[in-house]
Amino acid sequence: MSLFDENPNGQPEQEPSAPQPANEQSAAAVPSIPLTGDPISYAAMAPAHAFPTAPALPEDLCISWSWAHFLVFILFGVASQFAIAIVILGYFSTLQHVTAAQLQSLVTSNPKVIVGTNVLWFAMIMLFLYVTLSVLRGLPFWRSLGWTKLNSDPIAGKGKPWMYFLSGCGLAIFVAVASSQIKNTEHLPIQDLFQSRTGALLLMAMAVFIAPLVEETVFRGYLYPLFAGKFLALAKALGVAPSSAIRFGTAAGIVLTGTLFGLLHGTQLGWNWRFVALLTLAGVIFTFARAWTGTVLASFMLHLGYNSMIAATSIIATRGFTHLPPVH
Repeated sequence: MSLFDENPNGQPEQEPSAPQPANEQSAAAVPSIPLTGDPISYAAMAPAHAFPTAPALPEDLCISWSWAHFLVFILFGVASQFAIAIVILGYFSTLQHVTAAQLQSLVTSNPKVIVGTNVLWFAMIMLFLYVTLSVLRGLPFWRSLGWTKLNSDPIAGKGKPWMYFLSGCGLAIFVAVASSQIKNTEHLPIQDLFQSRTGALLLMAMAVFIAPLVEETVFRGYLYPLFAGKFLALAKALGVAPSSAIRFGTAAGIVLTGTLFGLLHGTQLGWNWRFVALLTLAGVIFTFARAWTGTVLASFMLHLGYNSMIAATSIIATRGFTHLPPVH
């Protein structure tokens, strides 16, 4: 049968074609997809709806390390502490010829040794992170650990860095007032550093210039996204809705990171749980700021303001550490 028939006017008329099935119409609209070949070409040629994607992970939780790296990090931290202690003890026992009692006094009460070993340990922790994350993996060190610019756009409502610094000062005042209400407190190990002007100055210098940088990098830059991301993944695996899973992961990461922050300072506070609880609250607030803004810079400014206020009030109260209170 011909494709054309004559109509009454003698003009050729095309025979109407049968309707095309819907699947064939869609196949005609989309380039054919090869059954074999590399997945990149396949993804480029396939329609977008053929690959349903899961909700994107928040940008500040996208990290390259895992539990395995965290385990190695913990082992390195413990081993480096032992290594530093052995080196210090070996140096004083062999070169300085001090007795066992003098060695114990140096390790527990000498401010230069205590602050020096802490600074050295901080340096080794930062070196470990730099080598394993930046050197071996080629990642930008600070950015991969959450050190990004703070979005100061008024529409975003995240605030400016100086606002977090002043908030940290206010938090320090609150913690100081709350601490003053704790009765029957025993001697705190950290008070040993205030027996001399040198010890107090070294402690305050470390607290202002070193501790906020290192602790925020470790806790809010390294630990928080790991914990939050894993709890988020756990919630998704249990069938929680994506938006609720993100909120759950974030909240769990904030609480866990803040708790570890408080526990890390437990030794300095003589494991007085009321003081540890106050410092844990401060750690939770630091982590919340990091989660809210998506950058470690916010929690760093909070921490810096917190420690700076403590240092400033201590200097004023002791007249430049020349009138130190007696240690009980």
